[in-house]
Amino acid sequence: MSATLLDRVILIVMDSAGIGELPDADVYGDEGSNTLGNIHRQIPLKLPTLRGLGLDRVVDLGPPGSDAAGAFGRMAERSPGKDSVTGHWEIAGLVLDRPFPTFPQGFPQEMVEEFERRIGRGSLANKVASGTAIIDELGDEHVRTGKPIVYTSADSVFQIAAHEEVVPIETLYDWCAIAYDIAGKGAGIGRVIARPFVGASGAWRRTANRRDFSLTPFAPTLLDLVKESGQPVVAIGKIDDLFAGRGVTDPIHTANDDQGVDAIEQAMDTTSSGLIVANLVDFDTHYGHRNDVAGYAANLERFDARLAALLPRLRAGDVLFVTADHGNDPTTPSTDHSREYVPVMITGGSIGRHVDIGMRETFADLGQTIAEILGVGPLPNGASFLAEIVRSPAL
Repeated sequence: MSATLLDRVILIVMDSAGIGELPDADVYGDEGSNTLGNIHRQIPLKLPTLRGLGLDRVVDLGPPGSDAAGAFGRMAERSPGKDSVTGHWEIAGLVLDRPFPTFPQGFPQEMVEEFERRIGRGSLANKVASGTAIIDELGDEHVRTGKPIVYTSADSVFQIAAHEEVVPIETLYDWCAIAYDIAGKGAGIGRVIARPFVGASGAWRRTANRRDFSLTPFAPTLLDLVKESGQPVVAIGKIDDLFAGRGVTDPIHTANDDQGVDAIEQAMDTTSSGLIVANLVDFDTHYGHRNDVAGYAANLERFDARLAALLPRLRAGDVLFVTADHGNDPTTPSTDHSREYVPVMITGGSIGRHVDIGMRETFADLGQTIAEILGVGPLPNGASFLAEIVRSPAL
């Protein structure tokens, strides 16, 4: 089989869909975390499409079905940390040697004071908090004073919440750019996140106008190499933000996972080669961080149905990967990300049936495989498993 017969990759990241604690989970306080497995134990999941691709071979979802219609395996994160930037960068070939800094006691006072000086007003909170809980706690005071709510989590994030009728969305983005200069460039924090909300006292709700301001990757990623080769890189959801716009030819921002799958389907109609990569963030933002087990389960089943309709659209030269970037187990007391293995499922006309690629030691193995498919690289980390999954004759 010539390399030209595989000419397009679709990569879908189910944000936070982990499948069991990593050996070092205790370092992160994540013992017992198993996002998909624990959800299934509370609410039996109906996922015929994902099970058909081998998900039930890498996490306990009850007795496995018939042979998988593609390849499947588990991946461990080699980088320290458990945030989205770290996970996506590792998929794209970059392994961190130290985690992004976190602030379990809140940000240093001098950092907050500099932020307040540059935006021309004070701020509220400066502590670790759940995004919805902190709005419930301080939403009224924010509306009364106009002061933004500044908070963090167990991840390396500087988050700013503001009501869209109190702080115009563009002003909030400007404030995030200021915070990025101070906290990102200045202190190495992984992301600054705009968290706009609307509503009235007792009924606040976050909107789809979230925006992430991420650090620039410290070296070329898979996305950079694909773009530099002249091939398109369609980045759907928050992918463009996570890579600070690097290596992207077509950024497509979406409001929810349904829009994300819509965008994948549209890109498959209009982009005939290269890389289509999407992050579906609702699993994490709406359900994992809110410990909403039923909501997470329902979103999995919605995606499973959308995936069933997407599979027949694959062309002979396509390879589809479905994976995750970390865990966020809604069944545990924590509302933060969890240090977990992630699944990887691969299908396409040239992919063998029921191929078990085992446990990969780094997410970068996935990136290295995509790099080989698209004829770029090699990446600095990871070992390609392409030869294991392609039907004979091999590439």
